[in-house]
Amino acid sequence: MRDNHAGGPARVLAVANQKGGVGKTTTAINLGTALAAVGEKVLIVDLDPQGNASTGLGVPREARRVTIYDVVVDQRPVSEAVVPTAVPGLHILPADPDMSGVEIELSSAERRSYRLRDALARNAEDAGASSGVTGYDYVLIDCPPSLNLLTVNAMAAADAVLVPLQCEFFALEGLTQLMRTVELVRSSLNPRLEIQGVVLTMYDRRNSLSAQVAADVRAHFGDKVYEAVIPRNVRVSEAPSHGKPALIYDLKCAGSQAYLKLAREVVAAERRRRAALAA
Repeated sequence: MRDNHAGGPARVLAVANQKGGVGKTTTAINLGTALAAVGEKVLIVDLDPQGNASTGLGVPREARRVTIYDVVVDQRPVSEAVVPTAVPGLHILPADPDMSGVEIELSSAERRSYRLRDALARNAEDAGASSGVTGYDYVLIDCPPSLNLLTVNAMAAADAVLVPLQCEFFALEGLTQLMRTVELVRSSLNPRLEIQGVVLTMYDRRNSLSAQVAADVRAHFGDKVYEAVIPRNVRVSEAPSHGKPALIYDLKCAGSQAYLKLAREVVAAERRRRAALAA
């Protein structure tokens, strides 16, 4: 695998929201697929014990011989756990139900909040890189729908947090709690952590509430909110049951096109960030 961006470290994004059912895993799967479709090398880290990202990318249980559990708890190399998907340029570090007991197993472990960060760093060292994850342009960490040790591990390992936000009444209330967690992690574990962006999901143009929530979020977060809006779309909902990302299941559907637009925005923002750092 090649080093990304002429040898620079991968951009590590934690896809996080403590609310369930907001399109978090769907966003991780389809953003990862869309990034791969525009030529990026992508690793998805399935950090949710439910393993939905693994299932949604067509990785059966029997193929998950080494998982994120083995990497985080037993410190197995990342390279032993990574599985290629049917999407060229897209790999996944799968999960299984063993992850559900990880908080208890790591309760007295050294660097318990840095287990994922250390694993990714070791992967870079094994590949001869000075820092960061090598071989990928983007690492997307699909977090569980709670603010637990796994989510803290994701944020401690990440450069930034990407927040899928469902266009519903309680969206901003949940987002406020997530922002507090980001601030806590930044102050105590990972000072470089930032908000990559907020992506509006499950937007229903027939519902005036969706438009109002979208307007409120944009007023509050400004240009941190992506222009791409992910609509409610039956084809996107059907795709995981077939073990495929929506972009493979139905490229032309509105949801797939929205994720392609999101991927282009993410790549453009990353190029601007790198250009600013190089200036």
